[in-house]
Amino acid sequence: MLAAIVRKATCADGRTTANAACCALFPILDDIQENLFDGGECGEEVHESLRLTFHDAIAFSPALTRQGKFGGGGADGSIITFSDIETPFHANGGIDEIVDAQKPFVAKHNISAGDFIQFAGAVGVSNCPGAPRLQFLLGRPPAKQASPDLLIPEPFDSVTKILARFADAGFSPAEVVALLASHTVAAADHVDETIPGTPFDSTPSVFDSQFFIETQLRGTLFPGTSGNQGEALSPLRGEIRLQSDGDLARDPRTACEWQSFVNNQSKLQSAFKSAMAKLATLGQNPRSLIDCSDVIPVPKPVTGRAHFPAGLNRNNVDQACRATPFPTLPTDPGPVTSVPPV
Repeated sequence: MLAAIVRKATCADGRTTANAACCALFPILDDIQENLFDGGECGEEVHESLRLTFHDAIAFSPALTRQGKFGGGGADGSIITFSDIETPFHANGGIDEIVDAQKPFVAKHNISAGDFIQFAGAVGVSNCPGAPRLQFLLGRPPAKQASPDLLIPEPFDSVTKILARFADAGFSPAEVVALLASHTVAAADHVDETIPGTPFDSTPSVFDSQFFIETQLRGTLFPGTSGNQGEALSPLRGEIRLQSDGDLARDPRTACEWQSFVNNQSKLQSAFKSAMAKLATLGQNPRSLIDCSDVIPVPKPVTGRAHFPAGLNRNNVDQACRATPFPTLPTDPGPVTSVPPV
């Protein structure tokens, strides 16, 4: 049988896409790559834009709706549209900076805030070698009201509380672990205010499994000050560990799934892509949206290999998954790893 002919729309600039409605995204793509992401880097603005996709979307609670209350609009852009209300929420500490950076692009281009947040997140992640090419659907309507407070998990929350919050939004424990792959290209500015830009793993500009390796290493130090709410001991100088990440890596409900991502790039990519597609359409009807995924650039392949940071080895692992031994990995040569800020 002959394969079906896929008709593509040719846009004014000559680029092609599956749907003519997606042509409007190419000028936005060019603008944000140059003027938000510093010419296409996997840097601080990408980290923050990815965080924003989550903080906007996860504020969605069917449980509140069943109680007759407003449960939030999910991935609707309310965190930008109603930023005066939402950015002061405790869980949104520091997010006002990326909200303020994105607002001019929303105003300049004919796009809803909900669409822009998810588009910028998908484009930004594409700048990180090793990342999957994320889905992007176009057509979210404008947010009608601010989301309620207390729907965004905090790093000091218990695993039980975190899993319950995600379950309310429709995510399984395995999908929670998959979403946290975002921390492989992330850093913390406000957990310890004395060391802004401190990464969660030793390769913060590469979408790889180092985050899942290094969160399972025994913590021995704080990279800055001690006593910060939501921070746990880290195995490396210059690397910060969230209490919630350390707990999820060791909890029997999530530990084996956590370990399964170690040195498994294909699973890391596919699980993150699926979980992000679900996150990006919370509160929306995907059937009413237009698939513009082919506008998202194709990420470069992963660089490097899964490894223990220099100076550490399997003896430093807190083995938490009882079903499967920790994978055998090489140790980087050289002096003990110290991670620079981003």
